[in-house]
Amino acid sequence: MSNYQDSSIYNSPNTIGKITLLLIAINVGLFAIQVLSGVNITDPTTLDALRWGADYAPLTFLEEPYRLFSSMFFHFGILHLLMNMWALYIFGDVAEKTFGKFYFLGLYLLAGLMGSLLSGYLDIRNSYEFLQHFDQKLIPHVSAGASGAVMGLGGALTLLSLFPPTPNQRFVLDKRSLLTVLAINLAFGFLASGINNAAHIGGMLMGAVMALAWYVMQRMKAPIAVNMIIVILGIAVTYATYLYCQHLVGPITPLWQEAVSQMRAQLQF
Repeated sequence: MSNYQDSSIYNSPNTIGKITLLLIAINVGLFAIQVLSGVNITDPTTLDALRWGADYAPLTFLEEPYRLFSSMFFHFGILHLLMNMWALYIFGDVAEKTFGKFYFLGLYLLAGLMGSLLSGYLDIRNSYEFLQHFDQKLIPHVSAGASGAVMGLGGALTLLSLFPPTPNQRFVLDKRSLLTVLAINLAFGFLASGINNAAHIGGMLMGAVMALAWYVMQRMKAPIAVNMIIVILGIAVTYATYLYCQHLVGPITPLWQEAVSQMRAQLQF
C-alpha cells in the first residue's frame, strides 16, 4: 500500500490513527492486566479465557450475549496478541485514514461481532449434527481474539483495491498484496488446527460489505451523514443475525444447557 498524495505521511513518528492507537492500547492494556492478575502470558487456561470474556457459544447464546463483544479483546497468549496487533497497526492505520474515524470504528466493531456470530452459527449447525451422531469435532470450543475485526479491515481494504480510487481517497491500495495476505490467512485457517476461521470469514465479509457501501456513497458524492446511516444499517443487520441464531438455538437448548453445566462443574466456573 502506498500513499499517492503525500508520501511523507509515514515519515512522521506520530502518524498512526488515533482510533487505531486506542484499539491497540485497549487490547495491550487488558492483556497486561490479565497477566498481572495471574493469567499465563503464553498459554491461558480455558477458565481464564471464560473469566475474561471469551466466547463459548452455549454460554453466549443462552446466558451472556455480551461475550460476542468481549471476546474481541481477549487473546490466547502474547504471540496471539502480537500477531493481531501488528495486523491492526498495518490495516487499521490505512483504513482509519481512508474511511474516517467514526466509520472505521463502526466497521471494526461490526466486523468483529459478525465474526463471532458466524462462529456461533456454525456451532449451532454442528450441534444439530451432533444430535444425529456423536463426534467430538462437533462440540463447541472457546474462542477469542481480535482477528475477526482485523480481517474485517483487511476485507474492506481488499474490496476497495478492486475499484478505481475515489477523488478523496488518500491511498492507492495494492490489490495483489492485499489479496495474497487474505488468501494466506484464510488458507492457514483451514489447514491449521485451533484457528477459528469462521470468525475470520464473518469479519472479512462484513468489512467488504461496509467498504462497498462506503465506496458507492463516495462515488455518488453523498453527504458524510450517510456514513452514519450505513453504520446504523450494519448494526441492524448484525442484530437480525443474532436474533436468527437465537431462533435456531431453541431445539438444542437442552443440549447446550447440559454443556454449560458440565463446563461449570469441570472448571468450577
